[in-house]
Amino acid sequence: MADTQTSAQCLLEARQIGRQISDGHWLIRNLSLSVYPGDRIAISGPTGSGKSVFLRSLAMLDEIQEGSILFHDEPIRDKQLPEYRSRVVYLQQRPVLIEGTVESNLQFAFQFQVNQHKDHNPDSVRNFLESFGRPESFLKKKSSSLSGGEGQIVALLRALILSPQVLLLDEPTSGLDPETTQQFESIILQWIKSSEVCPAFVWITHDRSQAQRLADKVMIFPAGEVSNNVNSES
Repeated sequence: MADTQTSAQCLLEARQIGRQISDGHWLIRNLSLSVYPGDRIAISGPTGSGKSVFLRSLAMLDEIQEGSILFHDEPIRDKQLPEYRSRVVYLQQRPVLIEGTVESNLQFAFQFQVNQHKDHNPDSVRNFLESFGRPESFLKKKSSSLSGGEGQIVALLRALILSPQVLLLDEPTSGLDPETTQQFESIILQWIKSSEVCPAFVWITHDRSQAQRLADKVMIFPAGEVSNNVNSES
């Protein structure tokens, strides 16, 4: 958790949010979370308890029927959604890649008007690839030839080079081998420590040991209680 949390402005806040489906059933209800610069938050709980629904709601991908979501203490209006999604980036469990090379997938997000002011830094991409033990020639691989783990690596790199303020991750390492999982975790933690924008992440995981390694706060579902993780690595 950021040491300056008490004086820092909240990046992202969910206030008593709820999502209801057409038959009247509440998928989630009365859930709140405040995300500050530097926060490392893990979400844990049983399958079907609403973790992914909550994360998608934070990403403004699904409409909520109760409560509110604020970014920098301001509600997000419809016309602000593109800008919001360029600053709060959602990484789903199964990566979605376009046809073409790894490089074209990394460049794809910069084609959107809302991201055109951002700098696509080849040196940053090479550094990330090196951290994953991948040569620069990896950029020329076809996305259709990638393994599931490699696809998730590309999706992560695409998210990080956009320099988001908040990264939302839905079980991003569930299909990765232990070595790649360790590399994935290391890159996320290094990004948190070294980024100029002092970002934060919210990470869904079923792995309690992973939550202990990564997070300084843990949100437990279905109740949505948030507690400090005293065993987290600094």
